[in-house]
Amino acid sequence: MPLVIILFALFASLFTLSKTALEFSEPFFLIGSRMTFAGILLLAHQFFMNRAAFKIKLVHVFPLLMLGLVSIYITNIAEIWGIQYMSSAKACLIYSLSPFIAALVAYLMLKETLTTKKWLGLCIGFLGLTPILFTHSSSAELAKDLFFFSWAEMALIIAVFASVYGWILLKKIINDYRYTPIMANGVSMLLGGILALGHSYLSGETWAPFPIINEKYYAFMECALWMTLISNVVCYNLYGYLLKRFSATFMSLAGLVTPLFASLFGWYFLHEAITWHFFASMALFSVGLAIFYQDEIANNFTPEAAQSS
Repeated sequence: MPLVIILFALFASLFTLSKTALEFSEPFFLIGSRMTFAGILLLAHQFFMNRAAFKIKLVHVFPLLMLGLVSIYITNIAEIWGIQYMSSAKACLIYSLSPFIAALVAYLMLKETLTTKKWLGLCIGFLGLTPILFTHSSSAELAKDLFFFSWAEMALIIAVFASVYGWILLKKIINDYRYTPIMANGVSMLLGGILALGHSYLSGETWAPFPIINEKYYAFMECALWMTLISNVVCYNLYGYLLKRFSATFMSLAGLVTPLFASLFGWYFLHEAITWHFFASMALFSVGLAIFYQDEIANNFTPEAAQSS
């Protein structure tokens, strides 16, 4: 159990690190450089540790390119743009929509059925967005709203949708095309990182020689390395290890502590304020997710499945 808490605390720290890194780097360059570096690391690991699986069939180039485009490029570009204009806790809380959006995507695209209880949980989960919509973005540029959302909030929601669809693509590539997770993720991160670097250059970020603010190269590299280590090395492997000991349902429910850690880190390191809107949304998300997963908990989660780690 302590490892579960550590995992989601590390996930939460990524939002704080992203906000910190934006003080030293232009946003799109931050994503492009980090993902390119992570992709090279994963592919190097695949090449030296399992060279037999280090291969790509021509027919699979397009699916891998789509994975890099959706899962890495669109997800992270939308996320890093939106997170500039909101607190790390709010961004993390919007990402808590992932289980609900995954169910909605599965219903719409994969024709999976939803019970009445799951629909109720889904609606309560989306209702959890309501309180945080009353918190304002930190830039006058985003004062104009898109429907009920600010542009920054919409960017984060797009990032969540892209992330969920990316997981569907990744599962297909691993299960149907027989690529290892490291190979598939390595290729997608490298491709998505290169696309993000191109976006950085074409969007007007200052390449002189690199989009580093006030030439704080050491601070940028330190943040980027920590984010790569935590996200692509530690969390990736730790989550896979814990899924062997705990049910996916339990892990999804445990993931609700992530916004709490994000709010704590944001308050302590970034001096971000925590308002009642955050806790109201958190409560609604928790109720919705608990109702949504009630059937899975009854069928899959037993005391034996939750052995102490």
